[in-house]
Amino acid sequence: MNKERITIFDTTLRDGEQSPGCSMTLDEKLRMARLLDEMGVDVIEAGFPIASPGDFEAVSRISETVKTSTIAGLCRAKDADIEAAAQAIEKAPRKRIHTFISTSPLHMKYKLQMEPDAVVDAIAASVAKARQYTDDVEWSAEDGSRTEPDFLCRCVETAIRAGASTINIPDTVGYAMPEDYAALFTMLRTRVPDMDKAVLSVHCHNDLGVAVANSLAGVKAGARQIECTINGIGERAGNAALEEVVMAMRTRPDAFPYETGIDTTAITKVSRTLSTITGFSVQPNKAVVGANAFAHESGIHQDGMLKNAQTYEIMTPESVGLVKSELVLGKHSGRHALKNKLQDLGYKLDDTAFQDLFQRFKVLADRKKTIFDEDIETLIEEEIGREKDRIQFVALQIQAGTRGPQVAELVLDVDGNAQNAKTEGNGPVDAIFRAIREIVPHPDAHLQLYQVHAVTGGTDAQAEVTVRLEEDGKTVNGQGADVDTLVASCRAYIHALNKLLTKRTRSAPA
Repeated sequence: MNKERITIFDTTLRDGEQSPGCSMTLDEKLRMARLLDEMGVDVIEAGFPIASPGDFEAVSRISETVKTSTIAGLCRAKDADIEAAAQAIEKAPRKRIHTFISTSPLHMKYKLQMEPDAVVDAIAASVAKARQYTDDVEWSAEDGSRTEPDFLCRCVETAIRAGASTINIPDTVGYAMPEDYAALFTMLRTRVPDMDKAVLSVHCHNDLGVAVANSLAGVKAGARQIECTINGIGERAGNAALEEVVMAMRTRPDAFPYETGIDTTAITKVSRTLSTITGFSVQPNKAVVGANAFAHESGIHQDGMLKNAQTYEIMTPESVGLVKSELVLGKHSGRHALKNKLQDLGYKLDDTAFQDLFQRFKVLADRKKTIFDEDIETLIEEEIGREKDRIQFVALQIQAGTRGPQVAELVLDVDGNAQNAKTEGNGPVDAIFRAIREIVPHPDAHLQLYQVHAVTGGTDAQAEVTVRLEEDGKTVNGQGADVDTLVASCRAYIHALNKLLTKRTRSAPA
């Protein structure tokens, strides 16, 4: 039986990055774009080119780098936006301009301050202008789920006549229920002339926890493109999670007789990479990629699993690229063994990065009795992308305990120069963070989040720490890992501070 193909449109680098603290550096965006391309994502929305010079550069570089996926640039219904998007995606082998405007009464009155007729005129003009640069034009009705049906039909008809080949109806504020959202697509397919000339698309936010359900309901009602993000990141409560919509269709072909081009065995790796880059840890009970997604503690469940895994697992861990952790490396393992393990885990490192990784692996093996795949992956994610950081961790010595005072002696490499500080604090973590502030003053930055969790089980597990800093409305997350929780905390704060310095540089006037 031939299945209909569903286009997967990933907006992790655009909508996902708008989530507070999820901003990425150029190198991090390029890395994620390559992984999405390798995973088989059909369309990568690389950014909002007019938003900033940094966004423009990221979209442009991604367009030059990605080989297979279509690269989309987002733009408002304004000439300058469309021209910037067209220029940014110019070198992409496959390119799309994605233009949007609000269509709900609430947005038109208070956000746009435009009359409905003016909005319709803007749709026609913006889509027509976008078509001057590419045949692949997507038009979105922002707040489409709260738009009056008659006006929505008029807007969609206008966009199609102007040349839009994809029509996206977003549930921008996560207000719709599955039956409401499905009814929208059924109505459009019934009432809009030439609706068969465009692909209908869903874009759902998770404010009420039904983004995935709404996306699948839209597909059943005729949509053939799903807009989603890795780990469901995005503004407010996030977007529909790519891994969830893809695995739902794969696991339930009886309910969803469709196929995608996604290599599902890459899901776990891409999920973990994004988590490390953004510092947003995946909650343990998260569907598909959470730590507990394939864990069974109940005696009844364990008994069933031992007899037949299908008693409690509707999909296999291997189908999403999750391989059972095994102790295969230790302090006596050499470079060849580590290279083989990296190959098994799907990582490719250049010689310099590999040598640095090997040294960190040896240090970890001396300190940790058992080395699991998760430990290796954490080391890799720690290693990649940090060599260009202005601030590098060198050494840390802590004096702690009930008798006090708690003292941190810290050495950092700042722009190639070793600098040190010795500070007291209200606890060892406070002392460490005070030492960092003494070496690299940043009085306007405030600590918003400090979070610790273990990478694996056991008392010698690596700790993975997330730190969130805020300065002048800019929020960044940093992540660090080490078997010593205090060292991990220091690394996480330094990672966040490096991101903050990058943001300062980008936002500084020329």
